[in-house]
Amino acid sequence: MPIIKPVNGKSPQIPEDCYVAENATIVGDVQMGEHCSIWFNAVLRGDVHYIKMGNKVNVQDGAVVHCTYQKYPTTIGNNVSIGHNAIVHGCTVEDNVLIGMGSIVMDNCVVESNSIVAAGAVVTQNTIVESGSIYAGVPAKKVKDISKELINGEINRIAENYVKYSSWFK
Repeated sequence: MPIIKPVNGKSPQIPEDCYVAENATIVGDVQMGEHCSIWFNAVLRGDVHYIKMGNKVNVQDGAVVHCTYQKYPTTIGNNVSIGHNAIVHGCTVEDNVLIGMGSIVMDNCVVESNSIVAAGAVVTQNTIVESGSIYAGVPAKKVKDISKELINGEINRIAENYVKYSSWFK
């Protein structure tokens, strides 16, 4: 059974159609949209501030979503994929975004819609990842614009695939 528990009187809100892996942890003020999936060893800690997620968000294996006490909640839009072992902390991730494997998005960042944070990238505090772009490196910088084909071919495909994958486990 996953660890799903209240903290300071606030309990995770998880719709029936979401998938939560047996060893995932979701605590505190976490609100999930429809068709979300939280995978093996992923952690969502809404203990020091809230986490709000839209529809069709997948938080892949080993990823951590957290906040900053009394300063920065974490807000995640619709159709977002958070890759394996990524850290998303006290930031805003808008719609149609891919956060790559092992990347880190730090406090008070905004990842605008239709963008990609490359695998292993470190998006440092207060950075704005521009809509329609790919950011990579340490610290992450814009490396190129995203084509409509890449948005449909990768960002949307991955989000849709994770809705399908989660159906295999329900």
